[in-house]
Amino acid sequence: PDSVWTAKMKDEDELFLFNASQEVFGDFSKEKTDLTELFKHVKYYFPKFSPPRIITILSNVDYENKVIYADSLMFISLDVYLGQGHKVYEDYPVYIKQNFNPDHMLIDVAEQLAMPVIKPNPLKSYISRIVQEGKKKYMMSAFLPKTVASDILGYTTEQYDWAASSESSIWKYFIQKEMLYSSDPTLTERFISDAPFSKFYLEVDKDSPGRIGVWFGWQIVNSYMRNNDISIQEMLVVDNEELFTKSKYKPKKR
Repeated sequence: PDSVWTAKMKDEDELFLFNASQEVFGDFSKEKTDLTELFKHVKYYFPKFSPPRIITILSNVDYENKVIYADSLMFISLDVYLGQGHKVYEDYPVYIKQNFNPDHMLIDVAEQLAMPVIKPNPLKSYISRIVQEGKKKYMMSAFLPKTVASDILGYTTEQYDWAASSESSIWKYFIQKEMLYSSDPTLTERFISDAPFSKFYLEVDKDSPGRIGVWFGWQIVNSYMRNNDISIQEMLVVDNEELFTKSKYKPKKR
């Protein structure tokens, strides 16, 4: 009934979020320009792509569904991008609110646009799971060529630098623990899912960023694209384990 929506429009919390989003985004003109540019890049790689109609909403900070892409529509929750220091996020863990910034909206949109173009793969092995994530990050970086790698990953510069400097030792750990072809589902939670840190169960945990497996998946796909004469569209349908084998990936010694 209309009374539900009328009450929502008068609710103090709803009004606070609405006014806060208006202060940050105004008429949404900058975002419109950025989204238009993003859609041009998507169309370059996928000529049949039709830009979705954008609808901005308030979701009561539903950070697990910041952007929803459904057919011809895309819903963007503005109240998840007010700036990580905004008082509405005071009680949120740092690793959750780290990317609650206006600039990260475009990255989340690019992620939603990248997901449908990647062929589903059997994700039983750990290596297949991280390569699938790597394909997504590679595609996002193609859609956003001016965006730095750390932002694509949702890392701070310090977190990205830690991952790069630790590349060789972490890869050695994965191999020694025989993780690459393991079907252990807990590896997703330890190294792929959002978390304050990656879970090696070592002293190094406290220094590590979460989702380190995603970082490695992206390095593997980068290596594959360097070592194989293949288009992005062709790469997206290659079996993940086959891609890893042909990537000739070797961690950089720093």
